[in-house]
Amino acid sequence: MNLTAVRAIYRFEMARARRTLLQSIVSPVLSTSLYFVVFGGAIGSRISEIQGVSYGAFIVPGLIMLMLLTQSVSNASFAIFFPKFSGTIYELLSAPISHFEIVLGYVGAAATKSVILGLLILATASLFVPLQIQHPIWMLLFLVLTAMTFSLLGFIIGIWADNFEKLQLVPLLVITPLTFLGGTFYSIDMLPSIWQTLTLANPVVYLVSGFRWSFFGINDVSLAASLGMILLFLGLCLAIVAWIFRTGYRIRP
Repeated sequence: MNLTAVRAIYRFEMARARRTLLQSIVSPVLSTSLYFVVFGGAIGSRISEIQGVSYGAFIVPGLIMLMLLTQSVSNASFAIFFPKFSGTIYELLSAPISHFEIVLGYVGAAATKSVILGLLILATASLFVPLQIQHPIWMLLFLVLTAMTFSLLGFIIGIWADNFEKLQLVPLLVITPLTFLGGTFYSIDMLPSIWQTLTLANPVVYLVSGFRWSFFGINDVSLAASLGMILLFLGLCLAIVAWIFRTGYRIRP
């Protein structure tokens, strides 16, 4: 493996995050804090607790997951779209570096930024409500797996998109609504039975449930189902990325 090339891509992307610190870190943390203040304050005054957990603490894993999903996709999609847009991707493809190493550099940097962001949001949330993480290893596992998976999805979107509008299409119209409807601010046990059944078709439910379990030991679906869903999605994204490079879909003239 050409670790020098991977490090070069990784460092370039991390340096870009440092140059755009306000947009990359400060803005998402501030936005999540406002979600927490508005929803935790307004709804928390009416709902004291859910499944034995205070409402303010209950929504923290969901808010972290919301920001983790959207930022992972956005970071990775823009990272690979910009070389396509500027034409420098052909220099990258002609360099002595494998497709795996290209993906590792871009996706690794996007996932790293998302994990750092998730930990910063967690630290910020702890200033508002007392948090106790019952399963810290599982929490980190879900955090890293989710960041990797959705960074891969963002990489795929960046390859597929041929303009900036398409680049924002999936995060805004698909991922954000699915996350809001995936138990971010409530337990699906609070829904009527028919809506509970329909909600289980939303893959984000499994991610939020597993991540929340790592905090409080409560979940809407089993831990095995949550872990299985994220691994299934990870495998699917890897298969699509492999197909993209094998066929040259939208990356070759």
